Amino acid sequence: MIGAEDLILITGATGFIGSRVVENLVDRGFRNLRCFARPSSPPARIEALAGFRGDGVRLEVFRGNLLSAADCNAAAQDATLVIHLAASTGEKSFPDAYMNSVVTTRNLLDACLRHRCLRRFVGVSSFTVYANTQKQRLLDETCPTETHPEVRGEAYCFAKVKQEELIAEYGREFGVPYVILRPGQVYGPGKEGVGGRVGVGTFGLFLHLGGSNRIPLTYVDNCAEAVVLAGLTPGVDGEAFNVVDDDLPSSRRFLSMYKRQVSRFPSLYVPHAVSYALCYLWERYSIRSGGQLPLAFNRSRWRASWRRTSYSNGKLKTRLGWAPTVSSAEGLRRFFEACRAKARNA
Repeated sequence: MIGAEDLILITGATGFIGSRVVENLVDRGFRNLRCFARPSSPPARIEALAGFRGDGVRLEVFRGNLLSAADCNAAAQDATLVIHLAASTGEKSFPDAYMNSVVTTRNLLDACLRHRCLRRFVGVSSFTVYANTQKQRLLDETCPTETHPEVRGEAYCFAKVKQEELIAEYGREFGVPYVILRPGQVYGPGKEGVGGRVGVGTFGLFLHLGGSNRIPLTYVDNCAEAVVLAGLTPGVDGEAFNVVDDDLPSSRRFLSMYKRQVSRFPSLYVPHAVSYALCYLWERYSIRSGGQLPLAFNRSRWRASWRRTSYSNGKLKTRLGWAPTVSSAEGLRRFFEACRAKARNA
């Protein structure tokens, strides 16, 4: 679909996944890359991108703000492939998350329509969009997404659902060729720590909520491989793909390995029936109190994060030809090694 000299625009190029996507594209022989970076991006990350220049690679670092329609218009000029990784991650406010995930995406899509040279728009979403209310335990691309994401009380979930809806709308109304990627929990050196699907820390005690659940992990290099294939593979416009690795560890095994290889801390396992009941009670009190208690825990979040579920990457393998470049065993080894190094330097 995309020639080696065609311009590829990558937003979020200085981020955790974005830098690996740039490296993957360069390794594949693509020579014309435009990396969109926020003005506030750390200089070290910009310099790291500059290191990919050479051997005929034209790598432009475009500093701008995706909330600016003018910046988006300039960045998208001549771009045949747009890989949109930039998104809101830290905002707890619904308006902030919406602005930095949905409005920015709309600006970018409008710019692509204006220039009329786009062959594929890759939107990177997340497993967080799934409601996980299906009867079967297997979660794949046919499973329902949240129809009322605001109920979960998570700004990130709300923004990602609305972002997906917007991309699909531009596909229907304006013929924008798009593919949506839904990574699970992306991990690796540079993103250390125990994820929320394992449990939550509170008052010096870690509540282990995952139990025997599998964690939908994807090593960052494997995720980057999937993102690139989504941009290059013909015949998949309008489709969505889950991104998870093979041989996923259980929450219990992951927590045990972390304690053994990184650091020990007190934890308490909360059985699924108990955690569901607690989420229900929290939800009811939050509603009855008019929001005096934030809706941090509720049944929608429980189903999305802690319900017993297995995960499929079958469609990713068959339709995009993806295979993990880093095994789960090796990925976890690298991850725990990075965690230990970070703990030593803290």
